[in-house]
Amino acid sequence: MGIPVRVTQTMTPLSFDDRPIAKRVGLVILATDHTTEPDFQRMVASSRIGLYTARIPYANPTTPENLRRMQPGLTTGAGLILPSEDLDAVVYSCTSASVVIGDDEIEAAIKAAKPGVPVITPPLAAVRALRELDAKRISVLTPYTIETSMPMLAYFSAKGFEIARFTCFGLEDDREMARIKPASLVAAAVEAAAPDSDALFISCTAMRAAIAVPEIEAGLGKPVVTSNLATAWATLRLCGENEPRPELGRLMTLPMSGW
Repeated sequence: MGIPVRVTQTMTPLSFDDRPIAKRVGLVILATDHTTEPDFQRMVASSRIGLYTARIPYANPTTPENLRRMQPGLTTGAGLILPSEDLDAVVYSCTSASVVIGDDEIEAAIKAAKPGVPVITPPLAAVRALRELDAKRISVLTPYTIETSMPMLAYFSAKGFEIARFTCFGLEDDREMARIKPASLVAAAVEAAAPDSDALFISCTAMRAAIAVPEIEAGLGKPVVTSNLATAWATLRLCGENEPRPELGRLMTLPMSGW
């Protein structure tokens, strides 16, 4: 055997950045989610913005009762993202649960673990997006059952939007929603958009709708907002990223007037 190698500690001075990446975005997503992380990697992540994910328990079917059951896990999930370190935003990536539980309740649960952080929910981001697009009369497309879609109809009506048409697929499993081909979503969106509506909102973070937005907008000649597109847009703006990205859709060319 050779002479043992000694381990020595260098005395070379080290310098440190305040953060490894300038901006930190927390994603609180469902255990069954297939879509949020790929969408955010494509639309949000960069050398300046890092994504940090926690998954919380969720069991299908997608009913109002099952959606409400996620609320107790929100504080624990948010607390697992870079414990004791500040975040620049936290996204709770479930549209239907945000509507059923309530934006304020979700914000309170997340801020219990991450005080002071801006909390983004998909329906609230969609409302901000539709207002920036000056949309007042909208069409809505969801993958849910009629029962789970009804709270969504009530939510957007209460926010002051006139609903021109509301269409749903009748699906109960978010993993099945994630498997819908984008081409099918394009065809369904064209059918779901009322001719006299100002914009189309496609709900559900599980669906791969954001990637289809440019094609849908080209076919409809009107703006399209999806759950993941809206939350990605709001996240970028909160992180100070305001460069227009028209290749992602009309929304990504607009600023955000506060949060």
